[in-house]
Amino acid sequence: MDVDRQAPRKIFWGWYVVAGAFITVAINYGARYSFGVFLKPMCEDLGWSRSVVSFAMSLYFFFYGVGGVIAGRLLDLFAPRWIIAAGSLVTAGGFFLTPFVSTPPQLYLVYGVLCGISSSFFGSVVCISSVGKWFIRKRGLAIGITSMGIGFGTMLLTPLAGAIVKYFNWQTAFFVLAGAIFVVCTGLSQYFMGKRRPEDYGLFPDGVAMMRQWEPPDDTRKSSYWETARLLMKDSRFWIINICFGFATMSVMTVFAHQVSYVEEYGFDRIVAASTLGALAVASIAGRVFFGWLSDRFGDPRHAACLGFACMTAAMTILLFFHSLEFFYLYACLFGFGYGSLTAMYAILNINRFGMEIAGTAIGLTNFFGTGLGGCLGPIFGGIIYDTTGSYTLAWQVNLTLLVGVTVLVEFLKPALAREAARR
Repeated sequence: MDVDRQAPRKIFWGWYVVAGAFITVAINYGARYSFGVFLKPMCEDLGWSRSVVSFAMSLYFFFYGVGGVIAGRLLDLFAPRWIIAAGSLVTAGGFFLTPFVSTPPQLYLVYGVLCGISSSFFGSVVCISSVGKWFIRKRGLAIGITSMGIGFGTMLLTPLAGAIVKYFNWQTAFFVLAGAIFVVCTGLSQYFMGKRRPEDYGLFPDGVAMMRQWEPPDDTRKSSYWETARLLMKDSRFWIINICFGFATMSVMTVFAHQVSYVEEYGFDRIVAASTLGALAVASIAGRVFFGWLSDRFGDPRHAACLGFACMTAAMTILLFFHSLEFFYLYACLFGFGYGSLTAMYAILNINRFGMEIAGTAIGLTNFFGTGLGGCLGPIFGGIIYDTTGSYTLAWQVNLTLLVGVTVLVEFLKPALAREAARR
């Protein structure tokens, strides 16, 4: 095959995909992680316990994982803009309806189930998998930049939601987030996310032009979804990835659901408490770029993942033993920096171990077993611990133990098999 190795003069379309994915995940995750700001005022206004309200967030993450399996398979077949538009439209509707709930089952159905499933259609599975298909040499950097959107969205929308709750009410904050999801995600996806992969447009990944028509590998997409899923589930590497990122995500979601309330208990104002979550998000921005870049430099990206888990472990130790505002910010910065590795690294490890041909399926399943199951346990776990003991101490102790475990376990992840590396 004759290939022109000179990059085209115009900007490679893959970077537009990065821009669209960045904005999309910023709105998605920023709106999602604002739930920690709503927890206490919702409990006070509706007269429900923290475990009752936080269970809605647990359901959200469980069904986010379920939806990710579907979204990952659809991404292997269709352009991402239609998947993103459908998901953002339904999620915006769910956020708009949430302020009207009057019973826990209504909250669980509207926010937990409806928003959980639909938000996965414009979350990390679709956006990061889409970006991964456009790059090889700069895949870690491109995915890292994309996942920065999660940090930017959390940094901007969490304090905004906190201010709206303080000066208006939590219902108004949900309406504002619904509008942002509908306008931004539904609109911009149509321009930035309309192309599925570079080979369909006469390009190789990273923007290298083709001299003649490219034919996909013989084995591309011939296996059915269930055949591919069964193959993955028989692989120990798949389960190590899912266990590590599942427990790490559980720790993260416990933090996002309960950190603001925890800081408030030490006498700090609600906006100040919310700002610690904002600091965590700011630090995660640096972490996302750093760990994505680092994974390109290491011979094996599992080492970058291990370092990210280690940062989270050190931060959880600080949260457990130190309670001044300065230490809350130190914890938030260190935890956020390590947390910034998660979204990029679980995608990169799946792509590195199993190849791009089944990336949507592999990342979608990890989104369920790791993000979905792990994420759904975090909020309700923290709520039950608080309601039972009157403190978050046991929750942080369990999180610390889990993070120590995954830091060690990820180093046992076996490398890609020779035939997989050859295909890439």
